[in-house]
Amino acid sequence: MISAILSYEFLQNAFLSGLIIGFIAPLLGLFIVVRRLALIADALSHVALAGIAGSLYLSQQVLFFTGLNPVYFGIASAVGGSLLIEKLRGMYRHYEELAIPVILSAGIGFGAIFISLSKGFGSDLVGYLFGSVSAVSRQDLVIVIVIAIIVIAYIRFLYKELFVLSFDPDYAKVSGVNSKYIQMVFMVITALVIGASMRIVGILLVSSLMTIPVAAAMQQAKSFKGAMIYSIIFGEAAVIVGLIIAYYLDIAPGGTIVVTSIGILLFVLTWKKIQGKRNARIVEEGIV
Repeated sequence: MISAILSYEFLQNAFLSGLIIGFIAPLLGLFIVVRRLALIADALSHVALAGIAGSLYLSQQVLFFTGLNPVYFGIASAVGGSLLIEKLRGMYRHYEELAIPVILSAGIGFGAIFISLSKGFGSDLVGYLFGSVSAVSRQDLVIVIVIAIIVIAYIRFLYKELFVLSFDPDYAKVSGVNSKYIQMVFMVITALVIGASMRIVGILLVSSLMTIPVAAAMQQAKSFKGAMIYSIIFGEAAVIVGLIIAYYLDIAPGGTIVVTSIGILLFVLTWKKIQGKRNARIVEEGIV
């Protein structure tokens, strides 16, 4: 497999993109989970689906869009959806969670319309839904790298503000943190990560890579930074193992990555349970 990666550009693109996504998706996902916004990733991924389907439909109807990378439309629609969610959350201050199902439903609705209007782009769409190793181009890799730089810079320079907003929003406001601006940028960056991940993990499964490694990390870590490190380790492990399995079985990488993530989570939960029983036994023996 290593010789194949060195020989074929599409495999190089896929594995490099996967390694980067395995880093930034759980990194941002930790803040999403802590802030109880996990469903936002699902909503934005479905909005991205509408953008991808719309781009593929336009490529059939308008010559100008034929050579345009559908990822651009997917990212643009996800960013637009993130801004709409923030707008709706502001309008329904006491029922902010309503914004998520509204935008999610809109994404599914527009996606279904574009798919039904099309004359058939089944194989292309499946690659975006569940990921595809062979479809990752050098252009897609460049997009992933640029978005990764944006994500890392955002978290690096606004880490303290994000930390306070995640655990105590009221204190953040009293401290003078511009929560509205930071939240809006956070939503846009979440949309960018979803757009960057769709080629490898797939639109319908990208939210899993942003949450499942975090769920495993929270069982193992004893601090927020520890959870961040574990999230990245588990995310990278899931991507690497998932891509290897997908390569040898010739199947969609999104499914193998997610199933690997679930396997890691189950292993961590089982290991913690075993450790708990062992510690309880040691305590009992010490008392006796």
